[in-house]
Amino acid sequence: MEISVIIPVYNKEEYLDHCFESIFQQSFSSFEVVAVDDGSTDHSGSICDQWAAKEPRLHVIHVSNGGVTAARRIGYQQSQGRYIMFADADDLLTEGSLQLMYDTIERTQADEVIGPYDDQYGHRHDSGLRDFVEPELLIRDLLAVRSKFCVLWGIIFRRELLSGCLSAPRQIVEREDSLMQIKCLMRQPRVYFIDKPAYLHYEDVPNSRRESLDWIRIYDEELRQTLQPQWQRYQSAFVHHQLKVYEKFIDRRQFHVFQDYYRPLRHQLTSDIPLMDRIAILLPPRLSYFLIHGYKLFLRHARAPHTSTLS
Repeated sequence: MEISVIIPVYNKEEYLDHCFESIFQQSFSSFEVVAVDDGSTDHSGSICDQWAAKEPRLHVIHVSNGGVTAARRIGYQQSQGRYIMFADADDLLTEGSLQLMYDTIERTQADEVIGPYDDQYGHRHDSGLRDFVEPELLIRDLLAVRSKFCVLWGIIFRRELLSGCLSAPRQIVEREDSLMQIKCLMRQPRVYFIDKPAYLHYEDVPNSRRESLDWIRIYDEELRQTLQPQWQRYQSAFVHHQLKVYEKFIDRRQFHVFQDYYRPLRHQLTSDIPLMDRIAILLPPRLSYFLIHGYKLFLRHARAPHTSTLS
């Protein structure tokens, strides 16, 4: 078995058929799919079982709800492939993607291969990175919440690289994919970038997740421990990451977070942190809101779909 495609599934009944179709129509033959039904309360579990009844390459695991990271870890532990790919249940693999990713990782002997990805609006998200890229650059992009590449889904990994990296506290519900990738990158893998997309990611899919400061504290501690072996190198980038998360809270008018958690960041600013982010934490939160919200409105307008959707 060459590739295992692992899909965490939680209440995605309206997307699953298209996701499975995109995978089982691949021309590459030596692969399996491990779908982990993470305690879904809709018909997702039964849809997975219906597909498994007609598709022997699909293995379905039903577990109590434990979160997406735990679901990925269970799928990884039960998989057999030399290489691992993750897909979300509301996304698609592009035509020929398994063959493309397999050929590339075999040819380059990389530990992971990453490419651009498309969204349902016809936009291509391309970091512009090509060939082998230093892990430090990717870690810094992830910490700054500015990556334009697939983070965990849509990547092919050498199986050994993921060992021990798919763990995080249950309370972490946002950016858990970035955390898992940073854990991998801290091992200094050989990372190769291609120019062809292997993945279609559905943007703006609604979810009910809303981070709390309790969750953020847990995330920050897990991230700090992950970076600890090279803390001097990444300490400033870690503070920058905290600033970007703070700005998301302020954009939602949750001004209390400044006093409750983020005020100490004012004393941890360094010149390599972008000026706008330094200003955002130095201003009173209610004034900072206008700076942050205005900038985010500008970005949303710039990214708004202006082309026809993909079929």
